[in-house]
Amino acid sequence: MTGDPDDLEEREVNATPVRSDGDLDAGLRPRSLADFIGQPRVCEQLELVLHGAKGRGGTPDHILLSGPPGLGKTSLAMIIASEMGAAIRVTSGPALERAGDLAAMLSNLVEGDVLFIDEIHRIARPAEEMLYLAMEDFRVDVVVGKGPGATSIPLDVAPFTLVGATTRSGSLTGPLRDRFGFTAHMEFYDPAELVQVLNRSAGILGMGLRPDASEEIARRSRGTPRIANRLLRRVRDYAEVRGDGSITVDVARAALAVYDVDELGFDRLDRAVLDALIRAFGGGPVGVSTLAVAVGEEPATVEEVCEPFLVRAGMIARTPRGRVATAAAWHHLGLTPPAGAMNASFGARPRDIGTDPLFDEL
Repeated sequence: MTGDPDDLEEREVNATPVRSDGDLDAGLRPRSLADFIGQPRVCEQLELVLHGAKGRGGTPDHILLSGPPGLGKTSLAMIIASEMGAAIRVTSGPALERAGDLAAMLSNLVEGDVLFIDEIHRIARPAEEMLYLAMEDFRVDVVVGKGPGATSIPLDVAPFTLVGATTRSGSLTGPLRDRFGFTAHMEFYDPAELVQVLNRSAGILGMGLRPDASEEIARRSRGTPRIANRLLRRVRDYAEVRGDGSITVDVARAALAVYDVDELGFDRLDRAVLDALIRAFGGGPVGVSTLAVAVGEEPATVEEVCEPFLVRAGMIARTPRGRVATAAAWHHLGLTPPAGAMNASFGARPRDIGTDPLFDEL
């Protein structure tokens, strides 16, 4: 190609839209509670809440969806609106910096609408205080003017259902948490449920996914549907580029090896954290900030991205003095644990290892 303008004029421009992975994510979302895989207890409870409201001809109570990232909170919010035949307005806590931002959204709602606020624990305090009155009495007080001449104008809000999603329910203030009529606590998925998720996604995307390959990907998905679908797309890329497009267990293993996802679902950063904890600090105890410096990451990244899964997998234990590598972590790196190394079986939940929360203040 030359830089001649005439050449540029002669080139044909193809403006055909191309589907992105973001479009595919939206296409994989379940549309109803019947289509939603996993979380049976939450789905049963939600069904009662929604059908009860339908029977009364009113709007459902405000709903709080709590749980780790990637478990389907956004999908459930959209399902709630769909089941009620209502429109959904979507925003996030960080986007609501001022009370006026929230007032503008509330004033545009019509009766029965669902307002979904993701990361609601990060909402600014002025907006949160305005939300109290809107949730309870369906009205807001808008302050006009400043100083002694300021006046408060009450504005009615159409009855709506607020659906809040949070990965840190403990960070919610008491007054906000108490205004939700129903709180759903979402749990990590087991491999059998993730196999169902993968098979459904493969069917929608038209993939040839073998059962043993589905099980292999599910085992490495950290109990999270979002990760399972992401790995499925990467395995598909590998199968299409380096194979015939069919996803066998050997293709899945080879693809996941390319993307540094090992047999337990650990990625490069997870292994770097374990390696630093054991080789640099003798297995601990060590603080999360020190550990983050050792792997060249921010403390929040180590604490929020890596640590929860490593704790669940029984590789790291939290103690008052810091993080400690368990015997399983030593074995995973092919090392002999020292005498007295803490034992924790693979797959143990955090409550089996200790009562400390997964997240703490940095």
